[in-house]
Amino acid sequence: MSKSTNLYIRVEPDDKKNAETILAQLGVPMSNAVGMFLKQVILCRGLPFNVTLPTLQPIDISLLSDDELHAELEKGYSDIEKGNVFPAREAFLSLRNELGI
Repeated sequence: MSKSTNLYIRVEPDDKKNAETILAQLGVPMSNAVGMFLKQVILCRGLPFNVTLPTLQPIDISLLSDDELHAELEKGYSDIEKGNVFPAREAFLSLRNELGI
């Protein structure tokens, strides 16, 4: 086996815990997973995945406070008053296209 070196990184505690849980189910120690990532960086000559901004997701109203929900409803009413509306069929088709479904 070749020599190894130490790598010290800082990560969010929850991210580390969640990753360790998943890796344990896969039977892969964290150090091996990091090693695999670094090998892929070398092979790909860059990050082994696309780094992009997430697509817009619909608002999950169950996560909104009463004030936030009221503000979102006000935005909707304002759009209606301004005539910024289109048929529901078009809205759902647009949403499906954005989500890739």
